[in-house]
Amino acid sequence: MLTVPHRLLHGPGPSPVAPSVLEALALPCIGHMDPAFMGIMNEVRAMMQQVFKTENEMTLACSGTGSAGAEMLMDNLVEPGDTCLIGINGVFGGRLTDKAKRAGGVVHNMNAEWGQVFDTDEILAKIEELKPKLVCFVHAETSTGACQPFDKLAEATHKHGGLLVMDCVTSFSGMPLEIDGWGVDAAYSGTQKCLSCPPGLSPVTLSERAMHKANNRKTPCNSWYLDLALVGNYWSGSRAYHHTAPVNMNYALHEALSLALEEGLENRFARHQAVHEKLKAGLIERGFEYASDPDHSLPMLNLVKIPAGVDDEAAVRKQLLNEHHLEIGGGLGKLAGVCWRIGIMGHGARDENVDAILTALDAVM
Repeated sequence: MLTVPHRLLHGPGPSPVAPSVLEALALPCIGHMDPAFMGIMNEVRAMMQQVFKTENEMTLACSGTGSAGAEMLMDNLVEPGDTCLIGINGVFGGRLTDKAKRAGGVVHNMNAEWGQVFDTDEILAKIEELKPKLVCFVHAETSTGACQPFDKLAEATHKHGGLLVMDCVTSFSGMPLEIDGWGVDAAYSGTQKCLSCPPGLSPVTLSERAMHKANNRKTPCNSWYLDLALVGNYWSGSRAYHHTAPVNMNYALHEALSLALEEGLENRFARHQAVHEKLKAGLIERGFEYASDPDHSLPMLNLVKIPAGVDDEAAVRKQLLNEHHLEIGGGLGKLAGVCWRIGIMGHGARDENVDAILTALDAVM
């Protein structure tokens, strides 16, 4: 029998998984074309629509992690020669740039310091200058803990026939998200962050405007596996077979979404914020400094500077893991060796988890 150690998962993801989600994952597997599974897919879609705050018919669980969801949107919404405006203020804006270029897009980047967000007026001016077919920013940058405002970008984007695309991998079900209210045309997330579900699926939603673009391409989608003209018929419409969906992962997603909606989204957002404030107070009391913009910081992903005198930060994280079973994340890219990323997401966003993090840090620092 396989033996797996118990961990307190407080890095950038995956997050602690609720027992009932693990129980759902262990339910009997049925066929991916079974009418009973089609019913489960319908329920998953309806619950994702509630969390996304959207009425988009094309809302689905992409088979793959958040990176697959990102690639699905880039491959379907970007055609060769399309002008794209993408913001880079961390690792994942860079990855979106790479994906858009691979799809043939002509990418123009806006850049901000890692941990900071973009000024909305500067974004609007750039949209007016470029008149891009696609505008894409990361709502919750997992590498830096920064939250980018989205509420004023849609009108300028749509004025020139463009699509507004959002990465909400880390914010989905952990903080306010208004896909329809903000005029976002397409968004993708992941199951392993604030949903507290194992990694393996990517919640994705597309507006009618976005689907018109996907369905009226001059060139075929760059990916067969992620082609919405094919996958979309499996999730809605004719229910045509496309690929073998991860049945049990959809069970787990169903339960994770159910838990989020039973708690109430506003209650869930408030819980994440309250636990974040408790953790932040404890870290600052111990001499830690935050590295992200204090006015635009994520509650579920805390980017802190590694304290002076810590010569081998990887050794400290290894000690936390081996002696206290606590996982926190190291910095990515230019923040490697400079910052730690401490996640408090979903089932792990609780007072007792904050106490465990602070107790472990006290023991090793």
